[in-house]
Amino acid sequence: MKTEVILAKSAGFCFGVERAVNRVYEEISKGGNIFTYGPIIHNKEVVADLQSKGVRVVETPEQIKEISEGTVIIRSHGVPRETDTLIRESSLQCVDATCPFVKRIHRTVEAESAAGKQIVIVGNPLHPEVTGIMGWSSTPVKVIQSIEDIQKLDFPAETEICVVAQTTFNAKKFQDLVDYLKEKEYNVICVNTICNATHERQSEARSIAARADIMIVIGDRSSSNSAKLYEICRKECPKTFFIQTWNDLHLTLTGAEKVIGITAGASTPKNIIEEVYNHVRADL
Repeated sequence: MKTEVILAKSAGFCFGVERAVNRVYEEISKGGNIFTYGPIIHNKEVVADLQSKGVRVVETPEQIKEISEGTVIIRSHGVPRETDTLIRESSLQCVDATCPFVKRIHRTVEAESAAGKQIVIVGNPLHPEVTGIMGWSSTPVKVIQSIEDIQKLDFPAETEICVVAQTTFNAKKFQDLVDYLKEKEYNVICVNTICNATHERQSEARSIAARADIMIVIGDRSSSNSAKLYEICRKECPKTFFIQTWNDLHLTLTGAEKVIGITAGASTPKNIIEEVYNHVRADL
């Protein structure tokens, strides 16, 4: 029986990432000094291509203050309010490429914290999206990503809590954590801010991996959503590979494989996905 290679329909750039990357290329076509605040997306191949075209990455507010002329593009992950204000009030042109779904979280956190609620973010505290979200709260924020983190919370009983999520967080894990939070004596309001594209991508990846003899997840090592896809697929298919490009994949096929599945993170370009897909099919 011929091996079937299944490429996930949801693999590759999500709406927010594609929008942000396109904005950078639009600015390149206009010329001038172009900077992105942090890498525009978590993909070394894309960032390297932009750098080859003259785009420079700045990482701190201090670096922004040192720039006298040019355009600063806010990356898809967004930035804290203080950084946003700094860029907009400088002499530089600001292009805001924050994903609209992330921007929605900023507005929610800004409003709910101003209303006196304790903000809890479900996500990775070191991820730039989460760092940005934290910066829109007017009160201290708690970031959790496990049951153990919830057990360490020391809020008084009946504390009003607004829970939001990093857009790329594992949807099932998020629901489990929210359910556990609600078992406490807190007044919990949950705003599920995991974007639909993330939920669909994770669900499709899980479904394909459950059928596959081999599963391939394509994404940058620094990409949070790609790492989560790998985690999900690995649970369903022990023989799951996490690669950045075709060169990272070293498959040893036995000929008994019935299904090979392929998916990719939201910051993986189409050309890299196609290269992996074509090579896998050619090797059968």
